Amino acid sequence: MPCPTLSELPPPPLGRTGWPWTEESPQLPATMPDGRPWPRVSIVTPSYNQAEFIEETIRSVLLQGYPNLEYIIIDGGSTDGSVEIIRKYAPWLAYWVSEPDRGQSHAINKGFERATGEVLAWLNSDDTYEPGALGKVAEFLRAHPDVGMVYGDCRKIDDQGRFIGTCPARAFDMKPLVCNQWFIPQQSAFFRQSVLRAVGAVKEDLHLVMDWDLWLRIALTGFKIVYVPALLASFRIYPETKTNSQFERSGQEKFAVLDSLFVHTCRGDQFRQWKKQAYANVHKFLGIHYYSQKRYLAARRHLLKSAWLRPLQLRRSEFLRPLLVSLIGRPIRCWAQAIKNILVHILGFRRT
Repeated sequence: MPCPTLSELPPPPLGRTGWPWTEESPQLPATMPDGRPWPRVSIVTPSYNQAEFIEETIRSVLLQGYPNLEYIIIDGGSTDGSVEIIRKYAPWLAYWVSEPDRGQSHAINKGFERATGEVLAWLNSDDTYEPGALGKVAEFLRAHPDVGMVYGDCRKIDDQGRFIGTCPARAFDMKPLVCNQWFIPQQSAFFRQSVLRAVGAVKEDLHLVMDWDLWLRIALTGFKIVYVPALLASFRIYPETKTNSQFERSGQEKFAVLDSLFVHTCRGDQFRQWKKQAYANVHKFLGIHYYSQKRYLAARRHLLKSAWLRPLQLRRSEFLRPLLVSLIGRPIRCWAQAIKNILVHILGFRRT
């Protein structure tokens, strides 16, 4: 169905202004410039107890001004008011349901099973699209039929919607993808329905890195993935975000994906050359997170493994400092203060 206009949607909550509350994307023409119909774009939003953010997510999809949108929301049985918000926008949804599920990946698959669009994507219930994102993606994929997946730039925002940084999107490269160097923001990624059918559904035993696993399967199956330098989405980061609060599980899932890639699947010499770096990056990811929580024993274990797999990291201060602190067991400045206190107490040393 065509996207609704701002005047057709329920009014925004009191005090909310700007995109997507009081601003909308321009309505695109009924057909593409060449006269052909716009490809149907199916967006799935998995949701569970995100009443604080889900309305902004919904409006950022519906106010795209896109002529052929299919929007599906799969809620996991929320009890925080999310269902009431979803129900307000039900007239513009192709389908929605609120019932218990087996987690985010299962919800995404439930949505994709109902999707009929040529182009697919999922947008989590605390993230948003930028104005005009769907039109840009559709035009690019229609002009490049050889491309199976496209992704663009993405902003980082906090729980208040304030800009806090950019996601490191860049041109596609297989090596950093294999080595778990994040450069494909899930929020700004779109792929063809035919691609998903070829590689299979989102893996439901993965809850935090299912997007990385899917990108790997798409790339390794031979589909072309292309970066488009256009701002398409915003990624919300706050303390309760799964990315921040479940880093240990994320690390375990990353190791499982790498095991499947390097151990259970035969790959060529090129992939074997990347193996050490890939595992080193996951150990570094875990080590840095443990270090930030002052869990120095766990940090030391993973940072040492990372250094052993990839010694060149020792040249970088952002790696070396956490490693040294984790080896000592407390920040260097604390040891300096302790030494100063000893000098003051025993030797009568005074700073002049």
